Amino acid sequence: MDARRAITLIDDLRSFVDGRRAEVARTSAAGVELLTRYRDGRLDELWLDHDLGGDDTIWPVVEVLEQAAFDDRPFNIGVVVVHSANPGGAARIALGLRRWGYRVRVASGCSDVGYDKGPPAS
Repeated sequence: MDARRAITLIDDLRSFVDGRRAEVARTSAAGVELLTRYRDGRLDELWLDHDLGGDDTIWPVVEVLEQAAFDDRPFNIGVVVVHSANPGGAARIALGLRRWGYRVRVASGCSDVGYDKGPPAS
């Protein structure tokens, strides 16, 4: 993989299982902050988890993306990958972002991301 590729993962628990290099945010607030660093640059892949645990969701990040597109300044993102255990939630995110011209791939159950030390205890 080209080390110059900019990849961001916003997920409260999971990481890339293949060890690929990515900037990771564990909350929506951290995700918004991380995303704004790419405001005038290029982000090759943006991976989003629908449910970030507790009362936190990915929607604040989605709102930043939508507002940028509404203002005719969408983020320069190669692909947004929505990986969620909630297919309905993932579909809603994809629908909204596609409406604003973002290229989106839904990857519910994707094996690219997994828990660092196995699934969390329930």
